Amino acid sequence: MLFTGATTGLVYVVGKAAHDAGSFHVGISPATNEVEHVELYKLPLDACDTLVYTGFGLKGRNVVLVRSCDIVLFIAGAMGSLNEFTIAHDERKIIGCLTGTGGVADESEYLLQKFGKRSTARVFHNEDPAQLIEDCLKSYGF
Repeated sequence: MLFTGATTGLVYVVGKAAHDAGSFHVGISPATNEVEHVELYKLPLDACDTLVYTGFGLKGRNVVLVRSCDIVLFIAGAMGSLNEFTIAHDERKIIGCLTGTGGVADESEYLLQKFGKRSTARVFHNEDPAQLIEDCLKSYGF
């Protein structure tokens, strides 16, 4: 099962591919309803099997999204991903960062060294996506 922020860009591509391949894709929306999701946030509807409308805006949506996941993955990532990364760290999640993709994924080691506090979050870094997923799943107990 895949959870995403029901958004655009790379997240949309991954979510749509997972959906089209038969995975169940849950989109966590910042909007209060479908109209707001499309008109205010300009977000797509076609990549998700179901949408959860939080009504919490972008940052509030991130809390719901991260807390709903067992493993949180980062490929590149800008400011919203940085917010999700800090939430995942504080929530002691298993975190996988696909290095070599830029953004938060590549800067996460620096962020942890510079700003990390004691946490039982398990953070994995790897340039090989298959190995990264394997490391995260193994940490989860698979």
